[in-house]
Amino acid sequence: MTMKSSLVPKMIPAPVMLGFFLLGLFSSVAFRAIILFQKYEPAWVRPVWYFGVIGYLLFFVYRYYISQRRKRVIAQSGLVEKLETGVTLSEADRAAARYLLNSIRKSPEDWNYLAIFALSLLAIALDWWLPGR
Repeated sequence: MTMKSSLVPKMIPAPVMLGFFLLGLFSSVAFRAIILFQKYEPAWVRPVWYFGVIGYLLFFVYRYYISQRRKRVIAQSGLVEKLETGVTLSEADRAAARYLLNSIRKSPEDWNYLAIFALSLLAIALDWWLPGR
């Protein structure tokens, strides 16, 4: 099945990508900050937890949406099969491949994973080193 280039989704605008990146980052900070609030301001634990959960809910629904868009383009274009068989790619196929590669290249998701990793290490270190109640 050949995919028309009009069926290739448009790239999500950079401000939207940045907004969801920041939402994921702030949600990650909120979860890791709970360890500090638990020690010093217990009344803030639940509000911060809710912020983290709702933020992650929105962030991961967005990431699911992006993943499904990519998979739909791959399925509708038949790119994997065409690459495996060596079929010459049409302009629509190339448009689908460009969309997929640009979507991966422009996504800040790798920075989010790195931030989650670093913030997790920081939260563990703060929990060990800071005195608590």
